[in-house]
Amino acid sequence: MKKAVVGIVGCGAISGIYLKNLTGLFGNTSVGAVCDLDREKAEKAAGQYGIEKVYTLDEMLADDEIEIIANLTTPKSHYHICKKTLEAGKHVYVEKPLCVEFEEGMELVDIAKGRGLMLASAPDTFLGAGIQTCIDLIDRGRIGRPVAATAYMMCHGHESWHPDPEFYYETGGGPMFDMGPYYLTALVNMIGPVKSVAGMTAMPFAERTITSEKKKGKVIKVEVPTHVCGLMEFQNGAIGSIITSFDVWGHNNPRIEIHGTEGSLSVPDPNTFGGTVKLKTKGSAEWQDMPLAFPYPENARGLGISDMASALAQGTGHRANGDMALHVLELMHGFHIAADTKSHYRLKTVF
Repeated sequence: MKKAVVGIVGCGAISGIYLKNLTGLFGNTSVGAVCDLDREKAEKAAGQYGIEKVYTLDEMLADDEIEIIANLTTPKSHYHICKKTLEAGKHVYVEKPLCVEFEEGMELVDIAKGRGLMLASAPDTFLGAGIQTCIDLIDRGRIGRPVAATAYMMCHGHESWHPDPEFYYETGGGPMFDMGPYYLTALVNMIGPVKSVAGMTAMPFAERTITSEKKKGKVIKVEVPTHVCGLMEFQNGAIGSIITSFDVWGHNNPRIEIHGTEGSLSVPDPNTFGGTVKLKTKGSAEWQDMPLAFPYPENARGLGISDMASALAQGTGHRANGDMALHVLELMHGFHIAADTKSHYRLKTVF
């Protein structure tokens, strides 16, 4: 089997699992080179995973052997690196979100389509065993027609554990743009695209103090809402609600539940690939644990890149595609726009 050669841009904390999986877990990928603004980070990653080439971005884009660029940089860099990659004629997979601004996301999708290139975005967790099992149960009618959904991602932020938490509170950060992609990507793959949204937001704390060791005591100015409540009207008529928050000390709410005319589905953590799937159907007294019916219950980050590699080899479509990522990006903006304008926001995108 010919392996697709991937170039890794950004050797921060998340890169380790990508490098591990792209060089070991998946049989159709290899890593040809790494790069980072901090060359020492790139060299360390290359040494750990046996990668021969440590490049600058321009050197990587000039290497004809590399087919796919994995853009693992912070959100503010997503657009510029993705655009440069596409203009260099390479396929690109970017960490979530697709980019910061919706208009920039539309431009990236247009460039990719115009050049016949694949544009994909994290999260790819929906391709794992947990969410795929849920999709299959819904498609087979086990809960009937979906009528409602709830999603909760609530914690008290990342400054207590992340070594560099500043960007979580800058433009492009916040709980919706940080964690919303996992929940929204799962929801739209289980239920379908969204037609319109409403929203409310809050920012209870204007400043945050880092308590993790590297920068302990540093005060962060908060630029974005840290509590976001959204309502969604799906195109099929189902109604959903989502809360993402960095202002909650603890909660007992389910991560995601889907309710239908014939039953309810408890969905595992969309930030993981496996987890427990529970089903309660009409007339049953108890929730039932459902067996995972698909592969990749483990941490398979990079699965979306492997899916791209399969699409390249077979000439088929890939699933974590730009149209879906753009729809999720517009959803996140839509909640904030609806909150700011105190009105409903009607989505322009579909996938």
